[in-house]
Order: sequence, then C-alpha cells, then structure tokens
Amino acid sequence: MALAPALVTILMVAALLPAADTAPDHTVTTVHVKTVVGPHDSAVCDVVADLYLPHTATPDNPAPAILTTHGFGGAKDDASQRATGRAFAAQGYVVLSYSGLGFGGSGCKITLDDPAWDGKAARQLVDYLAGTGKVRLDGPGDPRVGMIGGSYGGQAQFAAAGIDPRIDALIPLITWHDLAYSLAPNNSGDAPGVHKKVWTSLFFAEGINDGVTGAQYDPARLVGCPNFTDEVCVGKAQLEVLGYPTPGTTALTRRVSVASYIERISAPTLLVQGQADTLFNLNEAARTYAALAERSVPVKMIWQSWGHSQGTPAPGELDLSPEGLHTSYLGRRFLAWFDHYLKGLPTDTGPRFAYHRDWSNSYAGSESYPVGRPQSLHLSGDASLVESAHAVRAGSQAYANAAGGVPTSYSETSALQGNRVPDPLAVPFDAPGTFAAWTSRPLASELVTVGVPTLDIRLESPAAALTQRLGPAGQLVLFAKLYDVAPDGTISLRHRLISPVRVADVTEPLRIELPGIAQRWPAGHRIRLVLAASDAAYAGNATVLPVTVRLGPDRPGVLHLPVVGGPARFR
Repeated sequence: MALAPALVTILMVAALLPAADTAPDHTVTTVHVKTVVGPHDSAVCDVVADLYLPHTATPDNPAPAILTTHGFGGAKDDASQRATGRAFAAQGYVVLSYSGLGFGGSGCKITLDDPAWDGKAARQLVDYLAGTGKVRLDGPGDPRVGMIGGSYGGQAQFAAAGIDPRIDALIPLITWHDLAYSLAPNNSGDAPGVHKKVWTSLFFAEGINDGVTGAQYDPARLVGCPNFTDEVCVGKAQLEVLGYPTPGTTALTRRVSVASYIERISAPTLLVQGQADTLFNLNEAARTYAALAERSVPVKMIWQSWGHSQGTPAPGELDLSPEGLHTSYLGRRFLAWFDHYLKGLPTDTGPRFAYHRDWSNSYAGSESYPVGRPQSLHLSGDASLVESAHAVRAGSQAYANAAGGVPTSYSETSALQGNRVPDPLAVPFDAPGTFAAWTSRPLASELVTVGVPTLDIRLESPAAALTQRLGPAGQLVLFAKLYDVAPDGTISLRHRLISPVRVADVTEPLRIELPGIAQRWPAGHRIRLVLAASDAAYAGNATVLPVTVRLGPDRPGVLHLPVVGGPARFR
C-alpha cells in the first residue's frame, strides 16, 4: 500500500475540482519529454507530464507558464496536482505538471532532487515550454515561468532554479533546507545528527514501493538499490546500524539540499512551511529565508498551519478551486505572487512574514522576521523556571538513558500521528529517571511565542566525557522540548515537535535550538522545559550515559522565548 497520503506529499485538499480531464476554459494533454541527465549527461530519462493549456493562450497571445511537480510518493495524476493545473489554467496560465524521476510514469531512479538529475530534468521541461509557441518568452528560448509544489516538489524548484536562471518565481511548500539536518538533526553544534529513524524508514519503503509499481515504465528502477541510487541504500543501512550519518551520507544529503547552493538561487521566492511538521520543521524555512534575504533575493515566508504531520488546511486557509484562489488565504498569496512576477501586474504580494494562529484561525503578518522579542526564563536548581536570575536557587537534577538504546520517551508516531494513530491513544510521555524538567508558575495572562526558542545550559556527564573521545557513537544524545501544562496537570507537546541533540563535547557550554513555533499559552497554564534521554522516533545512546544538570546563581541555565505582544507574567 502506498504511503503517500500519510506522508502528505502536498494535500491541498480543500474544494478540489471534479476528476474529469476536460474543462470549458482549457485542454489537458499528456506529453512525454526525453531528458538527458546525470553529472556527465550519461542518462536518458523519460518524463511524463500533463500540459494544461488555456484557450486564451495562442501564438498571438502567449501566456506565462507554471511548472509543478508532486511530493515524495506522488505523481502528476494526484488530485492535488490536477487541482493545481486546473486552478492556474483557469487564471490564464499554461501549466505543465510532471511526475518526478522515479515516480509515476517517469523513468530512472529517485535521486533526492539532485540538481544534476532532477534539476536538469526540470530545465529541459522549461525548454519544452519555450517550444510550445503559446508561452510568453522573455527572449529566444526563455519562457516566462514559475514553479510551485510541496515537499519533494518544493526542493525540485531549488534544484531547477539553481541551474536555470530562466525560472522567474518559486513557491516551495513544506520542503527542506538541509536534508542532512532533516533526516539526522543536531540542534547544537556540528557533531553528526541523530537518526530520525521512523521518518526515514517510511520514505525508504515508499520509494521502493514506487519502484515496484513503476517498473513497467523503467525496469532499471529495480536494479541494484531498488528505485534509489546505490549510495542512498548504503546511507540508509549505515544510519540504521550507527544511529548517525557518516561523512559520506552527510555529503550526499547536503548535495541535494538548497543549503549547499543557496548562492545560485536568485528567483523571487515565497517560502511556505508547515507548523505541524516533524519532518521539515519551521527552522528549515527560517534558514532558507535568512540566506536569501542576506543576498537581497526577493523573499517572503509563510508559516501555514498544516504540514507532513497533519495535512488538512484550516478552514479558509487553502482552496485550489479556481474561485478558491481568490478567497482562501494561501490561494490569494500564491496567485498574487505569480501575477506579480510572471504577469507583471502591480499586485500586493502580502507581508514579508505571516503565520497562522490556530487559536483564532487567522493569519498575522509582519514586515520583518524574526518577529518575536526574546524573553529569558532561568532554570533554577529547584526544578522551576523563573523570570529573574536573582530567583535562581542552587540544586541539581540527574537522569540516565536505558541500556541498549531502549527508548523511554515518546513524542509521536511519525507520519501516522492523528491520521492512523489517534492522538488520545498516543499521549507524549517520559519515563521517571530518564529526564530532567523545569516548570514555571502559572501564567497570569496569555502568552504568544512566535519564532525559534533557544536554551543555554551546562551538563555534567563523566561517562560521556570519556566515551565522546571515541567519536559520534560515544557522544551524548538528548532531546529538548517544551510542554504546555494545563491547570489540571494535562500536558501537551506543540505539534509533537522536539529538538534532538548530539553533544560534541559535554564539558563545554551548550546552546540548543528548539523547534520553531507559533503558540498561544493560555492564562493559568505553565511552561515546562524537558531534557529527555531518548525518544522512540529517533536513534539514541546504546550505552548508559548518566547526566547531571547542576544549577545555581553561578551556573545559569537560560531559556530564551520569542515573545509577541506582552511578556510572560506569572502568578
């Protein structure tokens, strides 16, 4: 069974058009494009695509074009891809929706959006659009073209735009900045990350499944590593055995990430990232945004409600019917971006930064990012979070992981949470003795945090100080997270987001970047910071490495919260 629905390639499910391939304002034609790809142009891959051609697009009245592809495990025939094609064709755009390499009816293997493969394939689809005679040209062979798509189809845009300056506008949704971070994150320092084992296993199974079902289009998909390049199979096997990436795996995942070639991206970019996303979190979009803004590339960023962990947009957030492009928030933003950069219309493309507020089902906007002001809460030795450094008391907490890498904390069932695993049956927990925690007093008024919190702390672990000399396998692994504690003691973990860390040197001060959030903390609730020894969704330490967190006025630990509006006040 395909995992694509659970993986939320990019759902865009609201008010989709009927499934028929005909419409009064455009035609749809399936085409095949032979592409020459690979580092040395050594492979020929057949790419299958659907061309949505508005009746208004003619040689005498050429139209701008949109190139779009799907998320991992998808195809051009997905409902979301069809909805995208129809919606923008109804607005006068020529749309070419294609199946990526290794998926659907297209040939070759999955290369993880490698610019030398997926980027080159997309560049030749731009050539195809230029040759239709019905797409507006900025010059010979240079069509006016933008790209849109989510997840795998988001990174494909960077892979293409990084080698093809003809692409005029991008709208990448819920995609990665650095796949090395996505699949094995380390939120403190440069040590190899912590294997995100459940997500990687689901994607690997989905890719193999697509190889089996798509072997009729290209039998070579199943030769060697099934439907992946051989180095992907090697990397996955090493992750399973070691729990962290080798330099070779890191090099592979960085090569296929915009982080490694961001200086080549110049197309105006509307970044859209999901708050409910434990695969590609908000931190990734924030890094891409910062890198593009630093180079003065036109860039704006939206933190939408939905992502890989919960794929249903909020009411009124996204509607991909032709009418919905004008009435839903994201639809209006998408259409305005393309109308401005492809049609040249004087449209308002919206605020530089916007985020969805689920507590009011509305969007807030700002002309700058970061938007929150930092507020510091101090970790006290009596297990409390306090407002003032003067209130910190001396004391310590100790915890240890279980032997053999047995997980003692649970945050989520990746990809399936809320879809196939009901939330009430899977409450996050931490086993006693395997975590340290600090809890604030109840909030006197509501608190809103928008941005990326950070934590400064020192740890003591004589065992890890010895084993870390052996390399990554001996380095301490931990998981930081923020719980919302209700007045009745019930805890909630915002979108089940946590921050894995592999500590390069446990004797040095540690700064941890927590997951980006847009969160309202109601009055009467408390904030709880937890450092856990393990998590069921990740690899962890196999040997027992006890940890002590010793705090006092002379040994501060500080949690920095990005606060919007008034600061945190406590009863």
